[in-house]
Amino acid sequence: MLGIIALLLFPELAMKVQLLKCTRDEAIQIPQEWHQDGDLLIGALMSHLHYMFPKVIFDKHPSEELLDFPFVITKFYQHVLAFVFAVKEDPHILPNFTLGFHIYDSYSNALMTYRTILDLLFKLHQIVPNYICGTEKKVMGIIGGMSPETSIRMAEILQLFKIPQISYGSFKLIATDESCFPPFYRMAPDEALQYKGLVKLLLYFGWNWVGLVIVDDKHGEYFIQTLEPMLSQNKICSEFIERVERNLHSSEGFDLLERCVRHITLFTEKTANAVIIHGENTVFMWLASILQSTQFFFPAVFDSSQKISTRKVWITMAQNDFTLHSLQRAVDMQIFHGAISFSISKKDLSSFQLYIQAVTPSGANQDGFIRNFWTQTFGCSPSNKGVSQDEECTGEERLENLLAPFFETSILGHSYSIYNAVYAVAQALHSAQTEHTKTDQNIQRGRDQVRSKIVEAWQLHSFLRRTSFNNNAGDEIKFNEDGALEAGFEIVNLVTFPNNSYINIPVGEIDPRALPGETFLIHQDKIQWHHGFTKLPPLSLCNDPCPLGKRKNKIEGQKFCCYTCAPCPEKMISTQMDMENCDSCSEDEFPNQAHNKCIPKTLNYLSFKEPLGITLVSLALFLSFCTGLVLAIFIKQCNTPIVKANNRNLTYILLITLFLCFLCSLLFIGQTNRATCFLQQTTFGIIFSIAISSLLAKTITVVVAFLASKPGSLFHKWVGQRLAYSIICFCSFIQVGICATWLCTSPPFPDFDMETLLEEIIVECHEGSIIMFYCVLGYMGLLALLSFTVAFLARKLPDSFNEAKFITFSMLVFCSVWLTFVPTYLSTKGKYMVAVEIFSILSSGGGLLGCIFTPKIYIIIWKPNLNTREHLVQKK
Repeated sequence: MLGIIALLLFPELAMKVQLLKCTRDEAIQIPQEWHQDGDLLIGALMSHLHYMFPKVIFDKHPSEELLDFPFVITKFYQHVLAFVFAVKEDPHILPNFTLGFHIYDSYSNALMTYRTILDLLFKLHQIVPNYICGTEKKVMGIIGGMSPETSIRMAEILQLFKIPQISYGSFKLIATDESCFPPFYRMAPDEALQYKGLVKLLLYFGWNWVGLVIVDDKHGEYFIQTLEPMLSQNKICSEFIERVERNLHSSEGFDLLERCVRHITLFTEKTANAVIIHGENTVFMWLASILQSTQFFFPAVFDSSQKISTRKVWITMAQNDFTLHSLQRAVDMQIFHGAISFSISKKDLSSFQLYIQAVTPSGANQDGFIRNFWTQTFGCSPSNKGVSQDEECTGEERLENLLAPFFETSILGHSYSIYNAVYAVAQALHSAQTEHTKTDQNIQRGRDQVRSKIVEAWQLHSFLRRTSFNNNAGDEIKFNEDGALEAGFEIVNLVTFPNNSYINIPVGEIDPRALPGETFLIHQDKIQWHHGFTKLPPLSLCNDPCPLGKRKNKIEGQKFCCYTCAPCPEKMISTQMDMENCDSCSEDEFPNQAHNKCIPKTLNYLSFKEPLGITLVSLALFLSFCTGLVLAIFIKQCNTPIVKANNRNLTYILLITLFLCFLCSLLFIGQTNRATCFLQQTTFGIIFSIAISSLLAKTITVVVAFLASKPGSLFHKWVGQRLAYSIICFCSFIQVGICATWLCTSPPFPDFDMETLLEEIIVECHEGSIIMFYCVLGYMGLLALLSFTVAFLARKLPDSFNEAKFITFSMLVFCSVWLTFVPTYLSTKGKYMVAVEIFSILSSGGGLLGCIFTPKIYIIIWKPNLNTREHLVQKK
């Protein structure tokens, strides 16, 4: 019986199993850490130290490996202080428990990240009686990392233990990353929100020609693959993409300089004024290295014609910060004056500034990070054995005296995220512990009993997902469904000072919770731009924008943002800068000379008030007056031989029709209407047909009278007025029939010709049927040709009966006028076409009047002695 009891109590005696001795410090040493014990611990993994880790050689124990002096991003030491401040700010942050912490650095190295995470979970800092390997620390959550790579490496370990992880970086997890994650929280808004804000910022200032600087890794490539389509959709082009190595700081001196000079074209050849920086602090320090190396080491590499231009608008994402390391103190921060940055929204914590101002190496004995920070920040070492007196710090060094590129006392965006992450874990712990306590009705309220019922880390996830609280600055803190902080970004403007310090001035925001259309806000008047820009706000275009009156003309083989400017075609305008296509003016408008405005067209018609109209009206009235005067003289001298000898009744008809011809030309002057359109061509055609018919009748009457005078002639019965009237009626009725058919089928109508003249609307009478119009003219021409032929054949008849020579000459004038009318009429437009027709009417009518009646008037008025029967009989 005793043997059985012994076996139960000491089974190792029977099984001969030896308890494992815990071997500590078997791996490569972790150079820095900061630990404060408590009932519960929150771990942290920062990213502000970098080492040149040696190549693993299997010739000595791992713990004997020595590391070089670290490279410290001094500005990010504030992240450590923000974490400690959040834990210590409120001693009662977690009722019934003390909250401790344990801080490591990732060193931006994969092996060291895994190494520190394992130590964070299992390394104990207190002596535990009967210590047995496998004892776990009460790490309830871990804050970190800053970059996506570090966060992913942490998650690969933490997912095995289901320990909550809250990253404080602002980055986008790509699909291949998200697929392998447990619940993963980010105390920063999703970076995708910045993409939308970035595009809106570019559109706001009209920057369509930009440069991109990224870290050369899969996250940088994801940024390009995501952003480029968004830029193209909004007609924005990227001139260049510069890729920066992630571990640039680990390069040797000359190798680093060679790489920097390789990228100097960013400042010598690239024309984009707006340059977008994506990534971490590596990119900014890379830019600073380029400028520094060019200034000090390679002044003779470039031609004298090549000038380094730092006149840029730097646009940075929230993950980046304007930080320098101790070797870059000579960099002129004025280069980055006017930069625009997206930043995690934050509010100042006055107590945090007081806490930072009190930080000294002597007062932070447990802080394993401060010595390296202090040495590289102030260029001296805290008091220590083995350090010469000249290298020791004076003790007067204060963090508030440091320049902004190296350290800031006002809280940074990432520090604010760390601060909120600590409170989020504490809130989740408090909620979980409260709920856990309520479920156990038998638990006593003593401290020891409550401690025995502490929740496990894996139980916090459900509480973190629905965490919602207001921090001490009044900001609401809660996660969205993707585990990212439900908040927006600030837009800040970098304002530098001559001493190389700077401040960030808030100039806008991106708030996804705002009303639609108000999610993006920018205050342009608050922005200070780089001093090198003469035009504000600056432009970032491939070429100068096309002015008003011109349109884009794409250049083959180049991006669509690069183009030349081509004038707008005729009848088109552009009323905005950089128009893709010109707009057409309406039919009643035309473009001005600059092609940037449409002007109403004026009406084009022959007016009574313009000089040409007045001239033609005067000429028509003058010829009408002359015709009336001739008619009056002929009526008065109706019984004289010269009037009787030329068939006075036909003469009266001819003079009356000529008088009406001159007056009908007035129908063509003035703005047309339906009535004038009906009357213009038909009246002119019919009256002229009567006039020519009367001339034909006169000639035929003379020929018949001459033939009838011969003995036995058959023409005797045709002598008399009846023949003449029959000819006039027959010839005129044909023209009347043509005109009637025209008016019944396709009558002329008022029309507005918008196309012929660029700047005017031609008000005209449309012929309706151009065939009928030329039929009228053609018939008049046929009558004129017939009259000319008969008169020409009758020109040799005895002079006393012969008027044929004058009719021949008048018909020659008439035909010449109307033969030239047709081509002239067709070659002119608008009111000048009407003027041509009026002139043809007046000149042809005046030719008839002058050629036929001038000799007779001359005899009647100036040679009345010749107007006798005896004189006519004596003429051969």
